[in-house]
Amino acid sequence: MNPEKYIEDFYRAGASIITVHYEACTHLHRVIQQIKNLGIKASVCLNPHSPVSLLEDIIADLDMVLLMSVNPGFGGQKFIENTYLKALALKEMILKKNISTLIEVDGGVNFEVGKKLYDSGVDILVAGSFVFGSENPLETISKFKKL
Repeated sequence: MNPEKYIEDFYRAGASIITVHYEACTHLHRVIQQIKNLGIKASVCLNPHSPVSLLEDIIADLDMVLLMSVNPGFGGQKFIENTYLKALALKEMILKKNISTLIEVDGGVNFEVGKKLYDSGVDILVAGSFVFGSENPLETISKFKKL
């Protein structure tokens, strides 16, 4: 909650991009401008229950949107299938506005899910448990790069 209290601390620690949860920001535009005024990239994260339409008025100010495809809190959860539709809708919004905002997805990502997300317009995949729980994390990362 209240991420605006921590933005400068993360900046001083060397962050080049800061992601804030939509659900944690009472004044999202103000927080995004606070990040951008530091000369770093700004990103917003949406929890699985939040529609991408919430970002319609601020998407042009964002460098990235992170779609959570599991409920935040712990690794190893099952991917929420509605994320594909959210990614498609977000990509459509980005293309319609002719902007270059990146789409990132975190949660339940494996090779099959990753391929479908990539085909849905997702630019960045987070696959922590799948990668670090694999027998050979470097090989797993290499395979992801070939999707």
